[in-house]
Amino acid sequence: MAESADDRIHIRDLMCRCMVGIYPEERRERQDVIINITMWADYRAACKSDDIADTVDYKAIKKQVIAMVEKSSFSLLERLAQEIAGICLENARVKCVAVTVDKPGALRFARSVAVEIVRQRE
Repeated sequence: MAESADDRIHIRDLMCRCMVGIYPEERRERQDVIINITMWADYRAACKSDDIADTVDYKAIKKQVIAMVEKSSFSLLERLAQEIAGICLENARVKCVAVTVDKPGALRFARSVAVEIVRQRE
């Protein structure tokens, strides 16, 4: 994790529909995915000022993620997670992001399959 980025904002259980999968039956219709995002940054200024300008606008990021995911067509959950991480890291305040993408019902006898990635600003 980034050295001074001990604070986190979580976006939990964001539900979207997209085209994701490698098999023909997965490519016929959009499928549900559940997205969890954690963004590390230094939120001390926002804690003092109580001003949105001093923090990460998670509503704006959520809107960008939904727009991208719902238009996307990827073979792998890994690629989808990477694109979501990229959106988060476009915000200069975000130093590190963890993205988990769940695909409910992807495996028989399993509630979900999930991919989690962690990316840091380089």
